[in-house]
Amino acid sequence: MRAEVLREFWDYRELFFFLVWKDVKVRYKQTLLGASWAVIQPFFTMVVFTLFFGKLANMPSDGIPYPIFSYSALVPWTYFSGALSLAGNSLVNNTNLLTKVYFPRVAIPASAVMCGLVDFLIAFTVLLAMMVYYGMPLRWDLLLWPVLVLPLMFLALGLGMVLAALNVRYRDIKHAIPFAVQMLLFLTPIIYPTSIVPERFRSLAALNPLVGIIEAFRATVVPSRHIDWQLLGMSVAVSFCVFVIGLLYFRSAERQFADVI
Repeated sequence: MRAEVLREFWDYRELFFFLVWKDVKVRYKQTLLGASWAVIQPFFTMVVFTLFFGKLANMPSDGIPYPIFSYSALVPWTYFSGALSLAGNSLVNNTNLLTKVYFPRVAIPASAVMCGLVDFLIAFTVLLAMMVYYGMPLRWDLLLWPVLVLPLMFLALGLGMVLAALNVRYRDIKHAIPFAVQMLLFLTPIIYPTSIVPERFRSLAALNPLVGIIEAFRATVVPSRHIDWQLLGMSVAVSFCVFVIGLLYFRSAERQFADVI
């Protein structure tokens, strides 16, 4: 199965790159602020979190300014949530492609996940500028960001393929996706550090693969912290399992896409 998928991707690589480029162009076509939207969402979310949780609620932030604390988690979270939403709706938004010509259908949700990397890169450069502004050292650990985004991509694609396949048959899935994303926001340590989670619940929280990945992103920024490799390894393993399950389900359902959609 894996070799077949890789071979199809290679055979249709030009179409795949075209789909990614199309998604990037559509994202910024006829927009007033263009690529600035890559920064606006995580930045202004960070401002709101800082005002309400950093100032009013006095949420702990691992000894660093709360804007850096929240924004360093919001950058990967914004990429993940956007990629998941785009992938989950990708098939119903490309019905004309599904009914006209054959190509590996997995390329549609995969291109939706890939195109968000442009926003991720732009938002990351803003994080570096914020760290300079707050006088924080630019650590070598920041070079791990391109590596840490890989399990995030696999997780988003795995879940996205399941949602995309379900969305073809059950159109109310598109209404459930924003609700699920909102729930994940509060189940993931973005607003708060994992240190405030009671010890008896930490093993349960670790089952959320986003916990280990987001914590690893944040650890590269916080000077006093180190990456919890055990927690990250668990998150990577779960993310890969989700990807494999999502791919198997997607491949079994794709034969009916053209008929159902």
